[in-house]
Amino acid sequence: MKNVLKFALVLLVLVVSSCGRRENGELVGVLDRPAWKGINPYGMVYIPSGTLHIGPSDQDITNTFVQRTKSISIQGFYMDDTEVTNNEYRQFVYWVRDSIAHSYLDHYIEDEESGEQRIDWEYEIDWADEALADLYYQGDDRFAGKKELDVSKLVYEYEWYDWQKAAHDRGKSPRNSFIKRKKVNIYPDTLVWVRDFSYSYNEPLTRNYFWHPAFDDYPVVGVDWHTSNAFCYWRTKLWNTYQQTRGDGVNTEDFRLPTEHEWEYAARGGHDSAPFPWGGYYTRNAKGCLLANFKPGRGNYPEDGGQYTVRADAYFPNDFGLYNMAGNVSEWTSSAFYENSYSFVHDLNPDIRYDAKDDDPDSWKRKVIRGGSWKDIMHFMQTSTRNWEFQDTTKSYIGFRGVLTFLGRSANDF
Repeated sequence: MKNVLKFALVLLVLVVSSCGRRENGELVGVLDRPAWKGINPYGMVYIPSGTLHIGPSDQDITNTFVQRTKSISIQGFYMDDTEVTNNEYRQFVYWVRDSIAHSYLDHYIEDEESGEQRIDWEYEIDWADEALADLYYQGDDRFAGKKELDVSKLVYEYEWYDWQKAAHDRGKSPRNSFIKRKKVNIYPDTLVWVRDFSYSYNEPLTRNYFWHPAFDDYPVVGVDWHTSNAFCYWRTKLWNTYQQTRGDGVNTEDFRLPTEHEWEYAARGGHDSAPFPWGGYYTRNAKGCLLANFKPGRGNYPEDGGQYTVRADAYFPNDFGLYNMAGNVSEWTSSAFYENSYSFVHDLNPDIRYDAKDDDPDSWKRKVIRGGSWKDIMHFMQTSTRNWEFQDTTKSYIGFRGVLTFLGRSANDF
């Protein structure tokens, strides 16, 4: 009988302790939530929330109807201070290469939580193992007897969620109908240096631009819109995996491409209606030095210090701390290109996008690129100038940089 009473007393204590013991009967929310102090991503700068007037910063009659003036507001975000460089992108290439090698060598362990098989990165890769022979060019594909990686094997699958479709579906369809997946070859198209210019000797750049240490800090090119998105998806997974190893269990918002208006807001550096990232009306400073890498005059390419691209941190940054928001390479954005989009997009974080399928008409595959490049004239250096390229196209003058939405009102809140 005593044992029964003792058990009942213990049970009563447990019930009482589970019914608001720490809350003292008050509405205090769920306790033991992980702390969130925000993150300060390496290589990124904080762009505070603000407003701007999009559209021409000077008289531009020709583009009046594709760049109508409009006042908008932008949520704060982090942005890469430079374009993604060859060496940064190479980290992605190496990760994909190594993950494929691990899978060939059956370096798997079972995940304790999900029970699924995953790669054990603790294993050392023996690159001389015959099991990895298929990763290299074989037979007639070998050149000069070299053992070279077959870059066509570097395929990566990334995912995204169609939030617009899910929102308008109103819960009628299963969740998997909004999850999209795509496999892409993530190795940069180095042949763009030859293909983009007829009767022009650029083969040394095809052979060296992505791999030679001389170009490590230059912006990666030869990447299309899909590959740029795949990089951002991998970058998010890389960060979240690191967070899990720390044990805090708090994932960040996704790294992604900027919308075209986030890009323009960042490029202006806090100077509303400024025609260039550095402010004023000219591409030269008071000493006559050019302030960006573009095509000056009638084609004096090296006058600005760069025959082709230059280091991603060349020239002075704008007042947000961002380098080369004009010139060097044009940059992919997440936005679809429509000539009249300024007429109907919202004034709060405006954006318009369309996930064009491979068999869609070419006109549906246009994505906004911004900033102008080393081979463009001054007009494309202006912060307001819009341009576009097909999402599945690679060029020697288009790269990208990533952004990360800031979770909160202002960095000063933390």
